[in-house]
Amino acid sequence: MIRRLTRNLLRHYPQVYLACHLEHTRPRTNHHRLTERDVVLLGHLDEAAPIRAGLLARHLGVGSPALSAQVRRLEARGYVTRTPRPRDRRHIELRLTSLGAEASGTTSILDPGRVAALLVQLTPAERVRAIDGLALLARAARQLQLKYPKLRRTS
Repeated sequence: MIRRLTRNLLRHYPQVYLACHLEHTRPRTNHHRLTERDVVLLGHLDEAAPIRAGLLARHLGVGSPALSAQVRRLEARGYVTRTPRPRDRRHIELRLTSLGAEASGTTSILDPGRVAALLVQLTPAERVRAIDGLALLARAARQLQLKYPKLRRTS
């Protein structure tokens, strides 16, 4: 069952991506003046569920000092919050702010107009099911990233 579902997800996701994908953004061409690296970093953060900075650095394949400098810059602009982890203050947790979520949404690699047009193709009930399904996948993805921070191609 999981194997069939995996195949179907791998088959269907690229169709959505290709239908709605934009050219990559540059700081001078987006309202929030975010670099492509900023957009990638913000895309890995959530407003409610924090991620440890060290795990994110490993996942992105960057050193902690580089990530720290980028996060400090984004924090100064109000896009990210950094807080010490309650159970272990040596670790820093990162969260997206509401301004960061807005910036992330408007600089997504997916075109909001095309995503809206895509959703219009569905009935209202199908839209809710589709978004609820994506939210479940996103939650599982965050849990997977915490468990296995860096993925490498196996074949």
